[in-house]
Amino acid sequence: MAMRREIGLIGLTFVAVGGVLGSGWLFAPLDTAQLAGPASIIAWLIGAVAMLLIALTYAENSTLFPIAGGIARIPQFSHGRLLALAMGWSAWVGYCTTAPIEVKASLGYASSYLPWLTNSAGGLTVSGYLAAAVFLAVLTVINVFGVAWFARINTAMTWFKLFVPVVFIVVIVAARFEPSNFTSAGGFAPFGVPGIFAAVSTGGVVFAFIGFRHAIDLAGEVRNTQRVIPLALILSVLICLAIYVGLQIAFVGAIDPASLAGGWQTIEATHELGPLGALATSIGVLWLLSMLNVAAVISPAGSGLVSVSSNARLALAMSNNGVFPRLFAKLNEFGVPLWALILNYVVALFMLIVLPFQQILALNSAAVVLSFIAGPVSMVAFRYLAPNARRPFVVPAAGFVGAVAFVIASLMIFWSGWSTIWLLLALLAVGAVLFLLRFAVIGREDLEPKSAVWFGIYMAGIAVISYLGGYGGGLGVIPHPLDSVLVGLFAVVIFLMAVRGRVSQEVFDRFRHEQHEIERQEYDGDDIEDAMTRE
Repeated sequence: MAMRREIGLIGLTFVAVGGVLGSGWLFAPLDTAQLAGPASIIAWLIGAVAMLLIALTYAENSTLFPIAGGIARIPQFSHGRLLALAMGWSAWVGYCTTAPIEVKASLGYASSYLPWLTNSAGGLTVSGYLAAAVFLAVLTVINVFGVAWFARINTAMTWFKLFVPVVFIVVIVAARFEPSNFTSAGGFAPFGVPGIFAAVSTGGVVFAFIGFRHAIDLAGEVRNTQRVIPLALILSVLICLAIYVGLQIAFVGAIDPASLAGGWQTIEATHELGPLGALATSIGVLWLLSMLNVAAVISPAGSGLVSVSSNARLALAMSNNGVFPRLFAKLNEFGVPLWALILNYVVALFMLIVLPFQQILALNSAAVVLSFIAGPVSMVAFRYLAPNARRPFVVPAAGFVGAVAFVIASLMIFWSGWSTIWLLLALLAVGAVLFLLRFAVIGREDLEPKSAVWFGIYMAGIAVISYLGGYGGGLGVIPHPLDSVLVGLFAVVIFLMAVRGRVSQEVFDRFRHEQHEIERQEYDGDDIEDAMTRE
């Protein structure tokens, strides 16, 4: 059976938007306002620009190599299998935790209608775990019947996920909007520039946009890849920026001025639907509260659906990399890696039942952000390895943009905090053991370890600075913002080292030939011809 390129521009754009707009938008306006006040609007703009730079590097890479599970597969072409293994393993584990997180969030909100789902502490009951198993199974089954079917369902859910916040913005602004809130309690930027960057880093602004990555994973099933992939990545970031900025403006303008007497850092919301639910209650628009409650169930469910689809393509890519058995690259009659879906379902359900929820959250943030560092490095490396290849989308000033994107990705990892980074190191160690065992069995030797040396130095340096820094359990020996500055400078050095450490031309050509063989097996004739025109 062959994979099918059936996703168009709206479908792929909504895959990325669906990944970004989970349940976090219900709480983000409060978290950022507490750190930056009204200037949190600027924080969202900075975060979007930062994430757009990373997205641009993946746009160029994915049009050059529009393949399934690109986050795990593309790094192999520039830096060998060993780096691809690290990126793929990290992303795969992160994706395996995404679905359980979103399912639990969805069931948590649904418990207001079905109280038997959760206990008094907010955890799932036995019935809740059974419901979660069924929920995960439904998300998996939807993906079994082909990418076109998945895209249609996801697009419908995403339209609703966009409709609700837009309605909220309009209703709240019309009902209560205090322009004085933008200049009172210390002015527009009560905490200055440090407050804005605190909102970007610890306030979760940049992390809100990372769902765009799902569009990369489904690049192998996109029609007209040259136009659709870059447009979808860019549009998804811009659409989500408009939603987040609109929500932030509505939230700041609708706050009761009396609640700002103690400053922005003292505002709070105890409603189960977060600050947006509290605002809807305070202005007495109960139908809006009901709509938010429905959206709180559907939004994480939609994000879970997207992550299940993406993770199947990652498992397929890991199989093509020679890590997972070939069984997980086998396609069903609808062109979907069925055994990969089954594997991911079992692992995700195991994590949900066995691991504490806070540990699942930590693993998710740690594992997913690491996979971003390969995109900028690979983009610049490909400029040397394939200088004459036809690039449907070309990033201007690639060296500069790549370096800045690499620094941003590094700061995201660093801002996760030491308590998260040590989990990331443990995750990589577990992966290394499993991979060594796998390679000992299959006897593969072409890992290109020299091209991955920079990654080992990089992780060691980030770990040391994080341990001595002040984020997430660090010792605080290196004060703010010096620790972030050190990470930025260190990242620039490593970026230059990584580009120089790319694989040789001979190895690159061999990997590209292997990919053409895989495409002949996975795609129909028309798609093979489309792939070959990228030469």
